[in-house]
Amino acid sequence: MSFVVAGVTGNVGSVVAAELLAKGQNVKVLVRDAAKGAAWSKKGAEVAVVALGDKDALAAALAGARGFSVLLPPNYAAPDFYAYQRETADGIAAAVKASGVPHVVLLSSVGADLPDGTGPIKGLHYLENALRATGTTLTAIRAGSFQENVANSLVPARNAGIFPNFNPSADFPVPQIATKDIGALAATSLLEGGQKSENIDLQGPAYSARQIAEKLGAALGKPLQIVDVPPDAYVSTLVHAGVPQHLAEVYAEMYRGFGSGAIAPRGDRLVEGKTPIDEVIVALARS
Repeated sequence: MSFVVAGVTGNVGSVVAAELLAKGQNVKVLVRDAAKGAAWSKKGAEVAVVALGDKDALAAALAGARGFSVLLPPNYAAPDFYAYQRETADGIAAAVKASGVPHVVLLSSVGADLPDGTGPIKGLHYLENALRATGTTLTAIRAGSFQENVANSLVPARNAGIFPNFNPSADFPVPQIATKDIGALAATSLLEGGQKSENIDLQGPAYSARQIAEKLGAALGKPLQIVDVPPDAYVSTLVHAGVPQHLAEVYAEMYRGFGSGAIAPRGDRLVEGKTPIDEVIVALARS
């Protein structure tokens, strides 16, 4: 029996698959492009070319699997972001039910307990519930903000010397989790087998926008000016940065949810990641 891992071309799924392979496990990785699976094949993984929304192909890939590590991939080009999320979630859930895979580890998000007011996290609320309805044992890893999201500030930092802040204040601390810590927890959860369904809040060290701007500025060798973005300017600021209007509205809703405190950890237990954001910032600055 093997573990099936989706998202291996990303920061989290690649860690999950690598951790399992390092422990001598049989691993099947899912990719949309066969060429992107070649490196995993060389590492000893089985490769299946599958789109997560294709319920029949996914069910076939999951047949006989011991566990499944999955995420809800975004499609920023979709004309209706939420419709795409629901369609993909329905495909994943249908495949899980048809295959009978006993344990699913989902990369979810803090705030996935809420049905609305959370922007892109709404799709994870929908997927969590759809997976629970299949009868599988679900481990939902409700991760906090990714440390790697600092990459979104690289262009304005490098080109204009500014650091946009969407938090209530520049000194508002927000837990930041490294994606390698998420992948490690997902791999451990798969190996443990999921004795019961649970929601795990995964949080990392907390940093304010001021602290992150200082660290990023030091890594880039230039001081950065923090630009506070008020809630009523979230959408226009994102659109000005090149984000499509529909998508800007989706993410503005999430920023408001975090800023108001509505989006907060409410899982069954808390796990704390230890990776400092300094490691991620130094790596991003070199990219």
